[in-house]
Amino acid sequence: MEDSLDEQFMRIALEEAALAAAIDEVPIGAVVVCNGEVVARAHNMRETDADPSAHAEFTALVQAANTLNRWRLTGCTVYVTLEPCLMCAGLMINARIDRCVYGAPDPKGGALGTLYDVSHDPRLNHEFEVTSGVLEQECAQALKTFFARRRAQNKVRMCEGTV
Repeated sequence: MEDSLDEQFMRIALEEAALAAAIDEVPIGAVVVCNGEVVARAHNMRETDADPSAHAEFTALVQAANTLNRWRLTGCTVYVTLEPCLMCAGLMINARIDRCVYGAPDPKGGALGTLYDVSHDPRLNHEFEVTSGVLEQECAQALKTFFARRRAQNKVRMCEGTV
């Protein structure tokens, strides 16, 4: 049962990732679920907002706190298409989430098992469960497609001398 719910909520995160790609943002989407209901959803907005903190999961966590009117997000699960970075994983610790579910691992910045694992660091004041690899292929493919398109566009610009 949990697997099908994880896939259901990850598909919503993938919808958010598609919205990011549509505005030329890196296609990462996130959803926060509490008591089986989506309380927040977001996608990357770093370029659009010129905000280094505008990661999908960071924005979704802030929205969830506003929706639930509490900073402690105990009882919440965060679904995100790419393994969270240190900043976002740190926010998950500070927000006291119960669980994070991610799609694709991030070999360059993953902080929930790939490069680091802050979700179970005994030196920190909170731990949370992590489930990885949910719809991993679809999540990874969204990123591969985006960056392939971006490289092709840059190549055309270089050939035209507009870069």
